[in-house]
Amino acid sequence: MSTDTITDDGLYRLMAWLSPAYPVGAYAYSHGLEYAVESGAVTDEPSLIAWVEGIVAFGSPRLDGTLFAHAWQAVNDRDDDTFRWTAERAAAMRGSAELALESRQQGEAFLKTVRASAPAPELDRFVTLLQGISPSYPISVAMAAALHNVPLRAALVAYVHAFAANLVSAGVRLIPLGQMAGQRAIEALRPAVLATVETCLRTKPTELGQAASVVDWTSMKHETQYTRLFRS
Repeated sequence: MSTDTITDDGLYRLMAWLSPAYPVGAYAYSHGLEYAVESGAVTDEPSLIAWVEGIVAFGSPRLDGTLFAHAWQAVNDRDDDTFRWTAERAAAMRGSAELALESRQQGEAFLKTVRASAPAPELDRFVTLLQGISPSYPISVAMAAALHNVPLRAALVAYVHAFAANLVSAGVRLIPLGQMAGQRAIEALRPAVLATVETCLRTKPTELGQAASVVDWTSMKHETQYTRLFRS
């Protein structure tokens, strides 16, 4: 099938799955941003944009987006070995305990909801392949998208956008900022999101990686932060 053309049915599913209302608890995670605000690294709209842009370009969205693309392709091809290989790396390649928890809990919540509300014929078989592997969020969404014939490019754009938008939402609450500042930030992040999607689509499995060590550090510092609103 095409990796570019999306049907109305596929668009509807993406809008539901990656909506803030979908019960994966994304609102509860700041991906280390809470400590970045606490420490003074992020204090206003421009610094929030710069922080999230750096994460999108070099951090989890770049790594997870690449894993997402390869998992989607593996499911689409019914390549069980590659799917399991990708899922193993998605579960292991986390910079801190909190970031691992964030991805694992959202992945588990996503799968639970999809299986209850929109099961696909082979979904249970692919879930069985994850035995012994924590289902990370990108793998869970990629698996559902492929099994429901949602094209890769559209699914990946929606996934990376949702990640960036969730961090902007956290920043609006933490700094705090107004809603218009949040919308300006999301628009400002559009080129970075689309560029990261293109990078993910052409990155080979042997080139997996990320370079956002400061985010890993803020996540680790968040583990012992005295006052916390978010789980990461």
